[in-house]
Amino acid sequence: MNDDLIIRMQDVTKVYKSGSVELEALSGLNLSIAAGEMISIIGASGSGKSTLMNLMGCLDVPSRGLYEFGGREVAKLNPEELADLRNRSIGFVFQAFHLLPHATARENVEMPLLFAGMPAKKRRERALEMLNKVGLGPRAEHLPTQLSGGEMQRVAVARALANGPRVILADEPTGNLDSRSGKGILALFHQLHREGVTIILITHDLQLARTCSRIVELRDGRLVHDGADLPPAPTGVDEDEGGFGERAAG
Repeated sequence: MNDDLIIRMQDVTKVYKSGSVELEALSGLNLSIAAGEMISIIGASGSGKSTLMNLMGCLDVPSRGLYEFGGREVAKLNPEELADLRNRSIGFVFQAFHLLPHATARENVEMPLLFAGMPAKKRRERALEMLNKVGLGPRAEHLPTQLSGGEMQRVAVARALANGPRVILADEPTGNLDSRSGKGILALFHQLHREGVTIILITHDLQLARTCSRIVELRDGRLVHDGADLPPAPTGVDEDEGGFGERAAG
């Protein structure tokens, strides 16, 4: 394996079962991502984007095929090793922020550090450092209800960065934001990319996708485009997040 690769998928297939019914959410997918890349993954509702994100984030494992993260075959890791890999190597940013409503911005950023066993004083220092990095140091003791949507997403980014991850997986990170706040979050991702963090954006927003140096398109669970530009044919991308749930619902 190329030492520069952070993610390598070879012939990856994911099958979901409901009774005697099987649904193939991903089929024979081959995808490699080098450390330090910034890529976007696009596709229509039901194309497999959510399934792929769950696999890349080690929240699930393939039914068939090989998935390596940082040279480690994910399917061979036990639950404790998987949880440690997720906590230390992968930062997640979601459209809905997923902040604890009764915890301050600082306390939200401290959560992954708490799970990692970091002492309280160091947790506080690291959380404040990350909030300063995203421009929210003065808002550290504010609750989510006291923050704007853009500020809440910045807290989510700070939390994703807390453990110094190798990869940031961002699922529709600007979907709940106005255009100005969205541009600010995108600028933050590009700054992190320049600092060497691998950024993977899962999005239906073609404007957002165009800002990445590489665009991957999924269609019906298959990788149909991988290049520097948008695919020439219409993508059928819509405003719904893709994945097994919508496919199953028809």
